[in-house]
Amino acid sequence: MEWMLSPELWIAFSTLLLLEIVLGIDNIVFISILAGRLPADQQKKARTIGLSLALITRLILLASLSWVIGLTAPLFTVLGQEISGRDLILLIGGLFLLGKATYEIHEQLEGSDHSKSSKTVSFASVIAQILVLDVVFSLDSVITAVGMVDELGIMIAAVVVAMAIMLLSAGAISDFVNRHPTVKMLALSFLLLIGGSLIAEGLDQHIAKGYVYGPIAFSVLVEFLNLKARSKREKKPVQLHPTYVKGQQDGTAGEGTAGEGAIPAPGATATATAPAKTEVETDPGTSSGEPTGRA
Repeated sequence: MEWMLSPELWIAFSTLLLLEIVLGIDNIVFISILAGRLPADQQKKARTIGLSLALITRLILLASLSWVIGLTAPLFTVLGQEISGRDLILLIGGLFLLGKATYEIHEQLEGSDHSKSSKTVSFASVIAQILVLDVVFSLDSVITAVGMVDELGIMIAAVVVAMAIMLLSAGAISDFVNRHPTVKMLALSFLLLIGGSLIAEGLDQHIAKGYVYGPIAFSVLVEFLNLKARSKREKKPVQLHPTYVKGQQDGTAGEGTAGEGAIPAPGATATATAPAKTEVETDPGTSSGEPTGRA
């Protein structure tokens, strides 16, 4: 029970929990996109199975830390580059993620009828694709956890709590992504970025997580602002204000003519008014009829 009173362990647990949630968001997004190709009554089941497999994979990898650490040992060398088991998994996973994200983007932009194509996708094939990515994301997550915390119990607790949070939020995230096409396209772009970073990691080219997730966070913020602005425009459409003829508001509309410079109301027939004539008086005593200048 002493560990419950240790602030260092609580800080480590909180930090690892937050990191596991951040690293698991891309997993949720990919699972949501794959499950979205299934019929509506199977999507929730596919998400639940996919995240459950991700949890089981993480726990298995945590229980075999010695094997995970052994994956970093070089297996062979290609063009002077040492390739380990971890590198192979990251390379295969990165290539798979790049290919799958590219295919999904092509289907969204230039593909055929999605309602017909989604019926041809089998449930087993979707689960198999989810399992492949679960292994890749789980390996990355576990290696990150091993590098941050030494206590196995803390790692297991953080992973279990993070996966429970993701299971609860997977439905809302999936509905949000599938409801907004721009968000879905942005998520697929994130998967391209993450796939490229996995390939770089597999080639021993370390990329700081901040350089990957920083632009992602900024893009999410911009898209959130765009959605808010779009929603505001839809709720408050532009309204045209009517234009009244001068004198219409005081009840004299239709009597006489419109005032100078007044704009006729919509649907009213514009009537031209002749300018007032100036009456010129002539002096009776003047035979030539020249005007006296009095109007």
